[in-house]
Amino acid sequence: MRKQFIILISAALLITSSCASKADSQGDEITDSSKFCLNAQMKENTLIEEAVEQTIADQLTLTGKVSYDENNLVSYKSLIQGIVVRVDFELGDLVQKGQVLSVVKSTEIQGLLEDKRTQMNNAELLRKQLAVKKELLHDGLASQPEVSDLEYQLKSIQIEIDRISKSLRMYRSIGDGQFQIIAPQDGYIVQKDISVGQSISVEAEYSLFSISNLNRVWVMANIYANNLKFVQAGDLVQVRTVAYPDRIYPGRIDKIYHVFDNNEHVTKARVVLENQDLSLSPGLSADIIISKKNTAGKAFAFPKKAVIFVNNNNYVVVYKDDCNLAIRKVTPITGTQEYIFVEEKFQPNEKVITSNALLIFEELNK
Repeated sequence: MRKQFIILISAALLITSSCASKADSQGDEITDSSKFCLNAQMKENTLIEEAVEQTIADQLTLTGKVSYDENNLVSYKSLIQGIVVRVDFELGDLVQKGQVLSVVKSTEIQGLLEDKRTQMNNAELLRKQLAVKKELLHDGLASQPEVSDLEYQLKSIQIEIDRISKSLRMYRSIGDGQFQIIAPQDGYIVQKDISVGQSISVEAEYSLFSISNLNRVWVMANIYANNLKFVQAGDLVQVRTVAYPDRIYPGRIDKIYHVFDNNEHVTKARVVLENQDLSLSPGLSADIIISKKNTAGKAFAFPKKAVIFVNNNNYVVVYKDDCNLAIRKVTPITGTQEYIFVEEKFQPNEKVITSNALLIFEELNK
């Protein structure tokens, strides 16, 4: 009887030794299929993916901010002296081109109208003089510099007429010396510095309001000197904001401003993004992620949620079948925003848990 007991113990030790050797050969793998099985409900909510070998990627993350598209931003500075009688908008309001934004009382609009009439009369006179000079030039009775001088004067007057006309398009007379300020384009009020009773003047350096449609925004990235070699115009990037950290906005570096900012000690790069759902609000801090060129070869890569960090070690849960799961230790090489690359090799068609991995890991360790 004692002899049979010794034989059984020896057999058990042999089996245990064999299992340990197998675990070592698979990369510190721990398997205990008797403890836990994936039920149908959990499996439905769990992602299981094949381990895939990929080219090792490295990423550079730049900080930055969402900004207005300056090519589609209208800032209104007062073109007249007057008093604000009424303000019909608030910061953040959506306004339409031609909409009344404010009413001011001023005596200077009439002066602009008279100035425009005077400049138009001057332009007409110059056109007639220019026609005569050109005929004289043709007959050899005038010089080319005389003609060029008249052309220059006419061009300067036309520029002034256009400036006045543009100014007058923003005002509409309603009598009693009062004029409405009209929205010059569709968009959102993104800056407001006007209130009832305020005195406005041409000398003021600030804008009374600014309008942008926000359908397209700029993301301005900060590039420190040591990272300039990694960033090129045309590079594909991923933008992530603090407001929506799980949302990635794909884009491309549109321009690099080759001027070093002495205050921030950075060079700026611009990413232009469509913003149809208005989730990219100017002023939001953002991360701009650029994939760096890498020649380090290939390695197996897993989504970040698939890799579990416990007691200074990293693990993945290997799926063989619903009742046959294993915890395998892995050694990270590098990582991106989405993936972690590891040193270990995996067998063809081998699968790992890529969601609910921590929950299953804990169940297997009970």
